Amino acid sequence: MRLTMYTDYSLRVLIYLASTEEDKLSTIQEISDAYNISKNHLMKVTFELGKAGFIHTVRGRGGGIRLADLPENINIGTVVRRMEDDFHLVECFDMEHNRCPIAPVCGLRGVLGKALHAYLAVLDEYTLEDLLFNKEGLRAILQP
Repeated sequence: MRLTMYTDYSLRVLIYLASTEEDKLSTIQEISDAYNISKNHLMKVTFELGKAGFIHTVRGRGGGIRLADLPENINIGTVVRRMEDDFHLVECFDMEHNRCPIAPVCGLRGVLGKALHAYLAVLDEYTLEDLLFNKEGLRAILQP
C-alpha cells in the first residue's frame, strides 16, 4: 500500500511542527522551504489538518501554525485515516463501483482486508512523539 502525497505532506507538517520549540508559530513558507514542497500544496494540507483538529492556526500579522495538542496525543493511525481519501486497495473494496466478476467467490478481498487492518493497527501503535526520537537532528535539518 502506498500513502498519497497528501498524507505524506500532512505527516511531514506535523513532524516539522513537533520538532519546533513548544508553542512557536511556524509559517507555511518555512515548512515549504524546509521540505522543498510547493507552498500551494501545503496550504491545502494545513487547511485540512486544521479542520481535523491536529493543528491550530493563528491568522494575521505574526500568525502561523502550531500543533493543537501534544505530540504524544497525536496518533499516526488517526492522522492517516483522516488524511487518506480511500483505502480501496482493489476494486472490490469499493462496493459502489465494483465490477469484478469474481468478487462473489474470490478470497483476495478478505486477505487484503486483513492486511489493511494489520497495517493500520501498526500505525495505531505510534504517536507523533514516537517519530521524534532525534528531535535535535530534525531541527538541525529542518530549521537550520
